[in-house]
Amino acid sequence: MDELTDERIVPGTSLRATAVSIGTSFLGDPPLPDGSPNPAADALARAIFAGPFAVIDTSNAYAGGRSETVLGTALRRDGLPAGKTIVTKVDADPATGALDRDRVWRSFEESVTRLGVERLPLLHLHDPYTIEVEEAFAPGGAVQGLTELRDQGLAEAIGIAAGPVSLMRRYALSGAFDVLLTHNRYTLVDRRAEELIDLAAERGIGVFNAAPFGGGILAGSGDSYAYVRAAPELLAWVARARELCRRWSLPLEAVALRYSLRHPGIASTVVGVGRPERLAQLSRLRDTAVPDAFWPELAALGTPPSTLED
Repeated sequence: MDELTDERIVPGTSLRATAVSIGTSFLGDPPLPDGSPNPAADALARAIFAGPFAVIDTSNAYAGGRSETVLGTALRRDGLPAGKTIVTKVDADPATGALDRDRVWRSFEESVTRLGVERLPLLHLHDPYTIEVEEAFAPGGAVQGLTELRDQGLAEAIGIAAGPVSLMRRYALSGAFDVLLTHNRYTLVDRRAEELIDLAAERGIGVFNAAPFGGGILAGSGDSYAYVRAAPELLAWVARARELCRRWSLPLEAVALRYSLRHPGIASTVVGVGRPERLAQLSRLRDTAVPDAFWPELAALGTPPSTLED
């Protein structure tokens, strides 16, 4: 079996993952008029359960909770296939922005109720942008809630999942977390999370790298990067990279995915999937070989002009 499809243990945990994990932020959207998940979501959940990717990544906030609801419905009906794992995240209160110890517990309870499980193999603190880091670590703060859940065996491991590298570094240095999930900061066009990944390796922290396509620009599905419109300079760099890939008869999407997969410090790369057919496409991209000689030519294009500030 190719090394990229082999299961591996995520450092800092007992969690088994494959090189690619599936993100489900789109699952359940758009909703029906009554707010319930659309029927197509169930077909996608079935396809994800039947696919080759071990970890299914969701969140309390994804699709207003519908992502977890759809997964829970499929889980109750079909059971979780052997080798599959669902992980989720605690989120701030959608109305007040509160993200303290009590909100962490409520978020956890909402998630396990939707999913129909009692405990989770991995629970992330998700995008803690409504609080200061000092608040998160204070008595009664979010980190207390997460560590209580881990200490009580309700979450086997806890993680921090966010974007800005300076923020992630502060959480990683605390020693409180087993795993980190970084997004949009280690891609073909933005490599600033490399120092964070190295730090995690030094400390035995597992790393999930999400959004290797930058939210669309590297997958040919738009002109945005990390949820904002890309600058002309970045679009021009991507066009040069796509032309280089054409000369090598390589899809840019495959190169973008392989860029993350080839980093030894990344346990698994999380790719969001919105349609069942994307799973087969993702398998083809994962299996596309990129010659070693390609990478120096890509490097010769120069440093991509990322528009992110952190």
